[in-house]
Amino acid sequence: MNADAAWACEIARDLLEGPLPRRWAHTQGVAGKARDLAPLLGDQAGLLEAAAWLHDIGYSPDVAVIGFHPLDGARYLRDVAGANEMLCRLVAGHSCAIIEARERGLAEVLSSEFPPADARLSRALTYCDMTTTPDGKPVAISERLAEIRARYGPVHVVTRFTRLAEPHLVGAVEHIQTESRLAGLAL
Repeated sequence: MNADAAWACEIARDLLEGPLPRRWAHTQGVAGKARDLAPLLGDQAGLLEAAAWLHDIGYSPDVAVIGFHPLDGARYLRDVAGANEMLCRLVAGHSCAIIEARERGLAEVLSSEFPPADARLSRALTYCDMTTTPDGKPVAISERLAEIRARYGPVHVVTRFTRLAEPHLVGAVEHIQTESRLAGLAL
């Protein structure tokens, strides 16, 4: 684990392990998938792993302010932890967060504070997040989306978001899976 990923792991552990153990398990699984992608990403691998560790810190009771975890997490990283801009942008936009932000009336705020991150890293982070269960285990994206919808119920904003974002989420996962196969990585 490089220094950036180790730093990110400690922040995530401090914020998630005690109050949100299941979210911590998910985060560990997401970070493990990010490490698996390291040969594909070269010098950006550490940044992806750091983003994987930090992508859900906005759920922490110590971080949540407005209740939209990508924005809460990115603001914490920027304002409290002093993280670099690209890391904040990855956390803010992870897994098509702009689509959920639109549903919540927060799209302008999110995009003005945190412009979209590097597309390849964003797809890789989406892959890691959307193929990991809440308990940190590997899962097909179709099963992950079904689990999210079942957990939130049919009318919740998160369920609406997953339906709107599904083509983008699936596309990102398939893109990374294809790129990995072509590079000879077994995911």
